[in-house]
Order: sequence, then C-alpha cells, then structure tokens
Amino acid sequence: MGSSFGSINTALTSLYAQRRGLDVAGQNIANATTEGYTRQRVDMQAQVGSTVGVRWATTDGLGTGVAVSDVQRLRDQYLENRGRTEHANSAYLSNQAAAYTSLEDVFSEPSNTALQAQMHDMWAAWGDVGDEPTSVAARSALLQQSSVVAEGLNSAYGALDSQWSANATQLTKYATEVNTAAGTIAQLNDSIVKAKATGVVVNELEDRRDLAVMKLSELVGATASVRDDGSMDVYVGNALLVNRTTTRPMTATAGVSTLDAQRDYNADPANGTKSAGLTWADTGDVVQAGGRLGSMVETMTTILPGMAGKLDKVAKTLVDTVNAATTSAYKTDGTAGTDFFTGDFSTGRYARNITVAITNPKDVAISAKNETNPDGTPKLDVGGNPIGTNDGSKATTLAGTATKVGSPDLVYQDMIADLGVNAQTSTRRSEIQVNVTAQVDAAREAESGVNLDEEMTNLLTYQRGYEAASRVLTTIDSMLDQLINRTGLVGR
Repeated sequence: MGSSFGSINTALTSLYAQRRGLDVAGQNIANATTEGYTRQRVDMQAQVGSTVGVRWATTDGLGTGVAVSDVQRLRDQYLENRGRTEHANSAYLSNQAAAYTSLEDVFSEPSNTALQAQMHDMWAAWGDVGDEPTSVAARSALLQQSSVVAEGLNSAYGALDSQWSANATQLTKYATEVNTAAGTIAQLNDSIVKAKATGVVVNELEDRRDLAVMKLSELVGATASVRDDGSMDVYVGNALLVNRTTTRPMTATAGVSTLDAQRDYNADPANGTKSAGLTWADTGDVVQAGGRLGSMVETMTTILPGMAGKLDKVAKTLVDTVNAATTSAYKTDGTAGTDFFTGDFSTGRYARNITVAITNPKDVAISAKNETNPDGTPKLDVGGNPIGTNDGSKATTLAGTATKVGSPDLVYQDMIADLGVNAQTSTRRSEIQVNVTAQVDAAREAESGVNLDEEMTNLLTYQRGYEAASRVLTTIDSMLDQLINRTGLVGR
C-alpha cells in the first residue's frame, strides 16, 4: 500500500509544477512587447502510481503527483508560413510603389516648370520667331528655351541613371544582409539541435530564428520548413539558402554598372555582360528572388530601362521633327539650314545627349525658300552673299507641332499617362496587400501574442495551486507529527 511519506512527494511535485507555471507566466508578461516573442504554456501531466512487481504486495493505485511534460510555444506553423508569404509580397509591392513614386517625382507632371510646360514654351518661341522672322531677340529666346528643353531631357535621363545606381548600391547592401541573416539562422539551428538532444527547452532560440526568417522573407521572399531534429531549412525560390548549419551565400551581380549598360544587355543578352540582379556565389546561377530585392531587380532590369527608352523616344521625336524642318529651310543669308539639335545619337541615347547645335541666332533656318535668279542661282548682295528670305513659315509650322499626331508632346503625354497608370495600380496593389498582411499578422498575434489579462489569470491560478500544495504539505506534516510524536503516549 502507499507510504505515509509518499504524500509529501506528491505535494512536492505540485509545488515544482506550480512554480514552473509561475515562472512561464512571468516570462510571458516580461516579453509582452518583445518583437518576435511567442507566448508559452506549461503542459502538466499526472504521474502514474508505481506498478507492483511482487504478488503479495499491494498498492492503492493512486498517482504520485504531477510533472511538467513540456513548455510549449503557442505558434501555428501554417500561419507563420502564410505570414512569411504575405510579408514578402507586401515588401515587393511596397518597393515597387516607391519606385514608381520616385519616377513621378523625376518628371513632376503636371507642373508649370516640368518638361511638358518647357516644350510648350519652346513651341511658343518658334511661333514668335515665325511672327517676327527678323527679330534677333525672338531667335535668342528660341535658342534659350530650346536649351531648357534639351537640359530638361538630359536631367530626366540623369535622374533615371542615378536611381539605377542607387538601387545597385542598395542591392549590394541587402545581399550582405541576407547572407548575415542566413548565417545567424545556421548558428541558431546548431544550438537548437544540440539543446533539444539534451532535453533543454529552446523556445527563445526558436523565436529568434523565426524573426530572422521573417526578415529574410521581406528581403528576398524566403520560405522555410522545419526538420524533425528541430533545424530549419530556408529556401529562396527552389534553392536552399540555409541547409541545417550550412549557408549558400548570394551576391549582387556586377556585370553592368550603369543604366545604359543594362539597356545594352536588354537589347542584346549575348553581348558578353551580365544583367543586374542576384546570383549564387558558388555557381553564378540567377537567384529567383522575391520580396524587396526581387522588386529592386525588376526596377533595375525592366522599369527604369523601359522608362529610359520611352524618354529617348520623346527626345528622338523632338530631334527628328525640328531637324527635318530646319534642314529643309534657309538661313537669313540664303544658305541651307542645318540641324537644330545635335548630340551623339549613335547608341540611341537621345535624351542623355541632346543639345542645341546652333549658337548664333541668325543661323536658325526658318525660311521655306530663298531669293533666286531666273536661272535658279541665289541672288547675291553687294558683298557677294546670298540673299535669303525671312518668311518664317517653317517656324510657324513648328509652332503648331504640339497638337499633331506623333508629335514629341503627344509621345511625352503618352509616357506620363502610362507612368501614372502604373504608379496608381502599383500603389493600390500595395495598399491591398498591406491590409491582407495586417489581417494575417492579427491572426498570428491572436495565436502567439501575449495577452496580459490571460497571463494575470494564469498567475492567480498557479499562485493558488502553489498555496494549496503548501497546505497539503502542512496537513501531512501535522498527521506525521501526530503519528510519530503522540502515538503510544496513553497511560504515561
């Protein structure tokens, strides 16, 4: 049968268990605002009474107290995986929306000082020259306003190139962050596996690891899976970034270093260079990144080169339109006109290189014809120079260019309209994704977050349990005192 002293051990196990519960509740309260902390719960189970192995012995079959079987992390793995996916999508779309916002800032349309207004003023200056063909002041104003347009195109292209370079620099920094976080996860894997093998609770280490994985999800769209031994494998795309305690570093591709080089690669991928992006350091294979880095790679390889190409189209249309008019016109001296805009256009970089070729206002060719003799030769003045006409018809024609189909203005307006639509779409998608991510985070918080009201209730429960176990000990002590010190004293 059970020992009289066995109840002391039963009460003692309760004291241990209730104290452990108090410790865990205190840990939860202490970390209620700690980022990444997962609330914990003490699992208790009744200890089974001893089995009698001798046939003449007897036992009352009662248990021998309580034991803490585990301290659980209350975290839903499905919600964690969902959270990583949604955070990766949110980071991707947020970065993309920011990229389009930066592009809108470059052009600042609509505005009284932006490129559209500058071109409008330039066409108005052509009209003024058409109205007053002999006015040197009008011609000078035309050259000045045309230079403003050319510089505006140069500046816009330079801003796109600067954004590309800034993304390239940031991409390298983020790649380093990814490798650092991967190394941290590998170290935590090693510690967790060793601790679990010895029966040590590793909840806090797992919290740190999950926080690092969430950071990787936002940076590069990482996903993860847990092995039976407690280690975690981290994937980027279908490739392993962390395999138990080993990592696979990635690097930012340095094959191209400018926006122009990226555009050259896009035009001819076999030209010997590499595209901007992320590659695995060991094989050089492209990393199928998501998250913020995936968005940055898309910005560098698609969005910015595409916008630069559209801007070059605007500049080329401007160059072709104006030069076609001036080269078919005549100067004030009767000689044939020359290109109004010039630059190194051999690589198609019109917006970067466009400049006004004419410095002397009198060299602007605006006349549709010149004075000729009956035999077709130019009439000469007393100094032997050709006598030109100043009808200004070419300038007047250019003044109405803005409203014509295929004009630089309409090409530019189409570009800005596309930019606005893409920016608005990207912003809306980002806002929707932020709401989805917030809902998932709320579900994760409800599952793993600390509820102070609940923890206060648990504290009271464990406190009363501890007091009750203490009272049991007091009662047993009184019984044993009666049995040991007072039994057999009758008649003395």
